[in-house]
Amino acid sequence: MSDENSQPTDDAVDVSPDRSFDNVDLDDVVFEDEGDDQGLFDDLLSGEPIFENKEVLRPSYTPHELPHRKDQINNMATILVAALRGETPSNILIYGKTGTGKTASAKFVSKELESTSQKYDVPCNVEYINCEVTDTQYRVLAQLANKFIESNREWVSDRVEELDALREEAAADPARLADTDFDSPEAVDARIEKLEDDREEMESVPMTGWPTDRVYNTFFEAVDYEERVVVIMLDEIDKLVEKSGDDTLYNLSRMNSELENSRVSIIGISNDLKFTDFLDPRVKSSLGEEEIVFPPYDANQLRDILQHRAEVAFKADALSDDVIPLCAAFAAQEHGDARRALDLLRTAGELAERDQAEGVNEKHVRKAQEKIELDRVVEVVRTLPTQSKLVLFSIISLEKNGVHNVNTGEVYNIYKRLCEEIDADVLTQRRVTDLISELDMLGIVNAVVVSKGRYGRSRTLVVHWPEEYEENTTIVRRSDETSRNASGVTRSRRAASNRRLEASCRSRGRSPPARDCSLPARDTPRRRTSVEPTRATGCGVRPCRESNWASRGRLSPSRSTGRSRGWRHPW
Repeated sequence: MSDENSQPTDDAVDVSPDRSFDNVDLDDVVFEDEGDDQGLFDDLLSGEPIFENKEVLRPSYTPHELPHRKDQINNMATILVAALRGETPSNILIYGKTGTGKTASAKFVSKELESTSQKYDVPCNVEYINCEVTDTQYRVLAQLANKFIESNREWVSDRVEELDALREEAAADPARLADTDFDSPEAVDARIEKLEDDREEMESVPMTGWPTDRVYNTFFEAVDYEERVVVIMLDEIDKLVEKSGDDTLYNLSRMNSELENSRVSIIGISNDLKFTDFLDPRVKSSLGEEEIVFPPYDANQLRDILQHRAEVAFKADALSDDVIPLCAAFAAQEHGDARRALDLLRTAGELAERDQAEGVNEKHVRKAQEKIELDRVVEVVRTLPTQSKLVLFSIISLEKNGVHNVNTGEVYNIYKRLCEEIDADVLTQRRVTDLISELDMLGIVNAVVVSKGRYGRSRTLVVHWPEEYEENTTIVRRSDETSRNASGVTRSRRAASNRRLEASCRSRGRSPPARDCSLPARDTPRRRTSVEPTRATGCGVRPCRESNWASRGRLSPSRSTGRSRGWRHPW
């Protein structure tokens, strides 16, 4: 053996008698890491929870009692009580601003209606549809049809079980059929076979693919399969009319004239008081048989609502005395929105839990108000790179100084001037176009490609945020004078073009045309439009716009609807 193999290495383990592990119990060994391993949520779960039932503060929760809506609830109840007598209730339209308790009150009344119908053994069904989600005639009819088809299947299954039990009893005692509609066990068998055939024929409606008339016929047959009163609740009904017209409402409001076993009533809920102005007069007369208006809540009413919910939502003594009045005051000073007040109280509780506080106080409410009021657009603009801010400021400057239908070329001219003012690098026009596309993707700017025929295509830009936000954005600017100079580049170039036009015409012995005849300098339309000629005519230079449109027998944009040819500023 070599010396290398015979010599011990430095890494060899020294197994000496004093380092022996024979007398060591490994179960008693405690590692340093054991017990200190804290997960991501361990610290968050260590605090004492403040909420008892947070879902009570959600908009989807239907309380057992609705304060300050007793008159509206009683009004709905007096109308819908006809359903418990087997009669057709009048159609109801419910109006009111957001957060005034329309949907909650209607759901509360419908729940009471269904429970009372079961108590007195009166068949009555209430179906709720949110038309902001289900916003087409096909989807509304398909959703209703599938609900009633499922209900019919359950009814048939229960009925078949009852008849099976009756047949077995009749086989043992034929007198059992004396008090029924069947005179023999064979009649019971025939009825069971008929019900099973009906259940097999009940085909669910797919969400797409069927003709609308087939969907309507399926819904009609499903509703009329058994005797009952049906109340259809259409929340945000104005969204359905706006998207699909009034065909759905026309069909639903005219169903009772064709139904044999069932009766249908409609409850429409809307924030728009004037949406019925766009309905067919026949639909309007049958749909708006009863109207109920929900007024906004005041501060005292909101305080009662929050107090009623807080007793169930929070643990005892979790709220300080000033929390509920402050939440009610914040919500009432805007538009009396109970939903907003509940969101504010829930957010304040969540912030207190995150801080692992013992309760909710005024500081948490004010912090929650700031969080809810946080404007995402302002925050996005604040975090934009400098070049994107310059491009956005260029668009704002053009619009602010009366230039409508802003295009990319004009924006790039202002952008270059701004870069010179603040000594920033000037990007290429292609890169500026990419930055405009990014702003369009964020929703800050609306960029619409407009075709100009043989003159190519251009992009029309509109800023989608209020002017009062300009003070809050961190756009780099030297002074107001810099802004005015930059935004006046387009008008100064147009003025220079007019002066060159006059000089050229005088040199040729011609009288110069009037400049933009009727428009002041600030309201001059964009430099080039889809119908403006670009080739030289007459004296070899471009004539004024007014003479061009007059020679072609057209009105100029200033005399007709020149401003409406593009996008209007949303504010």
